[in-house]
Amino acid sequence: MAEEKRKNVGTATTPHQVFLNERQQLKAEGVLNVDHFSDAEVTLETTGGVMVVKGENLHIQQLNLDDGRLSMTGTVHSLVYAGDGALKKSKGLLAKMFK
Repeated sequence: MAEEKRKNVGTATTPHQVFLNERQQLKAEGVLNVDHFSDAEVTLETTGGVMVVKGENLHIQQLNLDDGRLSMTGTVHSLVYAGDGALKKSKGLLAKMFK
């Protein structure tokens, strides 16, 4: 059973969870990919959809895509889900530009 659980970690079946502590430390599970990061914005593809975190002095402390886990620090001002469509549309636009 433990072997089955490991196979699902970091895949689309991993449950998506977010833990925010005092707006200073964010931990997320179910992370599939980091699409963009800067000290003001981090865009993540998760099993729950595209998640955009905005704030100040954002730093990714730990990222393990095999386990689907991310830990970051900084002051979080907003956390928004853009849905699956926003990421797919942006990839489509880039694909058209580089044909």
